[in-house]
Amino acid sequence: EEFDVILNMEVVEHVPDMPFFVGVCAEMVKPGGIMFVATINRTFKALALAIVGAEIVLRWLPRGTHQFGKLVRPDELEKALRDAGMAVADRTGVTYNPIADRWNRSTDMDVNYMLLAEKHSAA
Repeated sequence: EEFDVILNMEVVEHVPDMPFFVGVCAEMVKPGGIMFVATINRTFKALALAIVGAEIVLRWLPRGTHQFGKLVRPDELEKALRDAGMAVADRTGVTYNPIADRWNRSTDMDVNYMLLAEKHSAA
């Protein structure tokens, strides 16, 4: 089965083989379709905020939800998408403002980020 849109929101950092998973998902995208991928970058800033802050200090998530070594750098995700026949069309960081209790798009991709990839149309 093929789909116009696939959303991989906060998934790729939990699978055992990210490039394989992305490839299987890309196979399900129709030619001309898109895939959104949201995940957490593998940086010390992400370790401090997403793992220590969100899991241990604030307890927003169960401890152990994220493993630092499984977090995904943007270049790794972009390569997996390209290798799967997808072209990255857009990228954005996502930051949390605790005072406003709001998530915002940002140029800062050090912690949370999203990529939009398109599958080339069939010739």
